[in-house]
Amino acid sequence: MQTIVQTNMRREIDEIPEAAARLLDRAAKDFAASGAALRAKDPAFVVTIARGSSDHAALFLKYAIELTAKLPVASIGPSLASIYGTELKLGRSAAIAISQSGKSPDIVAMADAATRAGAASIALTNTLPSPLADACNHSLDILAGPENAVAATKSYVNSIVAGLAVLSEWTGDAALKRAVADLPRHFAEAVKLEWLEFSADAGDADSIYVLGRGPALAIASEAALKFKETTGIHAEAFSAAEVLHGPVALVGTRFPVLALAARDAAEGSVAEIADALSAKGAIVHITSARATRAKPLPFVETGHPITDALALVLPFYVFVEAWSRSRGHNPDAPAHLKKVTETR
Repeated sequence: MQTIVQTNMRREIDEIPEAAARLLDRAAKDFAASGAALRAKDPAFVVTIARGSSDHAALFLKYAIELTAKLPVASIGPSLASIYGTELKLGRSAAIAISQSGKSPDIVAMADAATRAGAASIALTNTLPSPLADACNHSLDILAGPENAVAATKSYVNSIVAGLAVLSEWTGDAALKRAVADLPRHFAEAVKLEWLEFSADAGDADSIYVLGRGPALAIASEAALKFKETTGIHAEAFSAAEVLHGPVALVGTRFPVLALAARDAAEGSVAEIADALSAKGAIVHITSARATRAKPLPFVETGHPITDALALVLPFYVFVEAWSRSRGHNPDAPAHLKKVTETR
């Protein structure tokens, strides 16, 4: 009988429901304190500071903040502080810095510059104490636990859960707060889903598009990165509204497309574009029952449009880890990558 060795990546994917529950159980006071600080600051805008998967978490929070707090959110290039020495006018802002390790020099430098400029700065990190925590007014341990796989999974999810919990406290959004509290239960359902038909149709593809809109675009960006990291194929994330403005030129017969749709105001438009690409001969799979030509993938409905988008990442992680192994890769050890990348 053949022994199947479970990868670190799969173990960490399976830990996501527990990690989220641990965070929500232990960090309630930190959420409330950070939310109160943001209410006291009453920022005119918000900036985010992150790279890699953490930047995709920041993109998710951008949409969540804009939809909930109605404030504009912009991602700041960390090199503005670390390389260019620019002193941005951030005195009226809130700054959210995200880093699993909490020690990348450019992230720390930009967070420190934002704090010195007068921003209400919050660090979301899996490592306390850390230089990033020291650089910010407030620091929040995302409590994902040790993450050994190079490809981040549970730290990505817990960064978003922490950000959403702070957002619900900041804005007093009771519906969002309830939805966040329910996430561990929904994650436990989502991690059991399998996208077997997508695995079969993707086959030996060497390029893929991942589509989304709103918070689901952040999930698409994370998915495209994970395709590159763990399977060695070229993948690009696009807004479903943007893919027709040029990128569609590369979509030929049997070109694989993954369309990530949440139960929100954008679902219909994503389904419509997925069907249009399918009509061109592409192999399109979508997390929606509203498409007529694209093939449906199983998903979990959370009852809230923002958390519904976040739940999509779990079955994707399950899929991409298995697909990586099926293509002869080790998802724990992507080529040329290491767990902590320190850039300046």
